[in-house]
Amino acid sequence: MPEPRAPQRPLLPLSLALPAAAAAALLMDLSYPDTAVWALAFPATALLLVALIGRRPGGALAVGLVYGVIFFGLLVSFTSRYLGPLPWAALSVLEGGLTAAALILITLAYRWVPRAFPGVWARLLLLPAVVAALWVGREVFVGSWPYGGFPWARLGMSQAESPLAPVTSWIGVSGLSFLMVFLVAVVIQVIRERAWRRPTAMIAPVIVAVALLVTPLFPTTVSGSMRIAAVQGNGPSGYFDERQPYSLIDAQTDATEPLYGEDVDLLVWPEGSLDFDPFQSDSLSRRMSAIASRIGAPLLANAATERDGLFYNTSMLWTQDGGDGQVHDKRHPVPFGEYVPDRAFFNALAPDLIGLIQREYTPGTNPPVIDVDGVKVGLAICFDVIYDDVISEGMAEGAEVLVFQTNNADFRETDENLQQLAFARMRAIETGRSVVNISTVGTSQIIRPDGSTVSSLDAGKAGALLEDVELRSGLTAGVITGPWIQLVLLWGGLGALAFGWLRARRR
Repeated sequence: MPEPRAPQRPLLPLSLALPAAAAAALLMDLSYPDTAVWALAFPATALLLVALIGRRPGGALAVGLVYGVIFFGLLVSFTSRYLGPLPWAALSVLEGGLTAAALILITLAYRWVPRAFPGVWARLLLLPAVVAALWVGREVFVGSWPYGGFPWARLGMSQAESPLAPVTSWIGVSGLSFLMVFLVAVVIQVIRERAWRRPTAMIAPVIVAVALLVTPLFPTTVSGSMRIAAVQGNGPSGYFDERQPYSLIDAQTDATEPLYGEDVDLLVWPEGSLDFDPFQSDSLSRRMSAIASRIGAPLLANAATERDGLFYNTSMLWTQDGGDGQVHDKRHPVPFGEYVPDRAFFNALAPDLIGLIQREYTPGTNPPVIDVDGVKVGLAICFDVIYDDVISEGMAEGAEVLVFQTNNADFRETDENLQQLAFARMRAIETGRSVVNISTVGTSQIIRPDGSTVSSLDAGKAGALLEDVELRSGLTAGVITGPWIQLVLLWGGLGALAFGWLRARRR
């Protein structure tokens, strides 16, 4: 097979590349819930890569901006539910701009790697590997910066209901993202090189496709069961909801009453299930103790708490004798939702919006795990479910089941709750643990370690779940190797790109 010089002309003129990027953004959004057509993530990735190939940095930036702004604008449109278009537009432009800047590196890879390694097998395998690693690096970058990042749109997370999801139990979410992009990039190169004429060139894409489709769940060991009740009170828990004193605990208590007399090991209420800080309200703490006494089990609740002049988003375990000292504070408070970074600067830009956020939550430092009669329960509060470090730490502490408490009231009638629920489902598969995902307003579910649903509560309805939830022990390979794979891909992609640039210059 001849080894032609790598083409430098774009595969698509800019007049076609920009619409292709817009189409890629639309298809990518459709791969996430509510639509959740997971297979569309592959043509979306292909369209974006084809639009980037051969571009100069300026053209790649334009393509990336069209893709990034439209994709995030569609995916996080729920942010405009109460606060209007300004926060939505700001988040979409910021995340889209960061995405566009990072995508320039993929365009450079398509220029430099073929020059540095002109062999056909380098173009068929090495180039797609570098491109996929840079894609993961982009996800790490956008998910880490600024202000802690926003890892909401990782490609692997779109596969929560697909047959590809079990791969995460072996190599983590970033590993799944890598394999998906690698497969797409290999197919593109096979077409560009007309490599289907050589059957051996088809081995790599076939192996990756089969591995994605048939990889089983990494085995973990059943270690018992816990009878968990989870209550969705559907109370006035939104930021702008009108409420009376004790209206939140009243709603939760009313929805809990049908459980009285049942055999329960742990009662779980969602994020924002309490009106006040129970450590500073005697009346509230007495009500919580009475509920724990009537249910015959400890209560895991959540409220805003204050300690030493600092505010925290806190989950606490409460017994009939009061708080037992086990608390977990949210690790990643939401910027511009739970605190305002650089408040003076942003207040000058939008004083009316910034003025709505009076309380400044502090990031927690305590472990995301509690002990319930010898059973370790891993925790994540609301958006913390998308941060790998919170999940990994809970698993390292010995969590046998995961409980995710959330408050979706500010996003009623949007697909935000379904997106977050899909991320919870992916965490169950990745960790090999059952997940109890409980919301103030829904959708709430108890999920098996294989990602299937045990029971569910629809959005906008009060109700309670009560199930014998399977406990598991043992760490999956995805939990152990996932963070290392992510680091290897991040720095490996950047290192390969730098090496390709140096070698291409010498050649």
